[in-house]
Amino acid sequence: MPDSATPNATERGDTMHLRNSPDLIQPLGHYSHVAIHGGLVYVSGQLPVDRHGTALSDQAFDVQARQVLHNLDRCLITADTDRSRLVSVTVYVTDVGQWPTFDAIYADWIGQHRPARAVTGASRLHYGAAVEVQAVAALS
Repeated sequence: MPDSATPNATERGDTMHLRNSPDLIQPLGHYSHVAIHGGLVYVSGQLPVDRHGTALSDQAFDVQARQVLHNLDRCLITADTDRSRLVSVTVYVTDVGQWPTFDAIYADWIGQHRPARAVTGASRLHYGAAVEVQAVAALS
């Protein structure tokens, strides 16, 4: 069962802690929003789904991208860290032609921080989403 306490020295060691954000719909599958281990925060792929579980797949790409990044922020907060501590970001898009739109939204969201990043085209994403993002961050 995911815990909700603030990461501590034990979490920076060999113990793994699993967490779910209270600001997002609870996972419907066999996963947690966040896994913390060895001083790193692993965030599961975030889709454009609002806190009530409504998939925004019918919305414009930019709306979906902003929701995904909002969900990523919520996960990072749950782990008591933030986007300035991101180490690596992986982006999945169903239309690589939308990459410039995502990149502009992402650049505004991330500011001057430059974590490692990869983008890959995906033929389909869950709920018919146009974008999904997973990430790794360092604990604060």
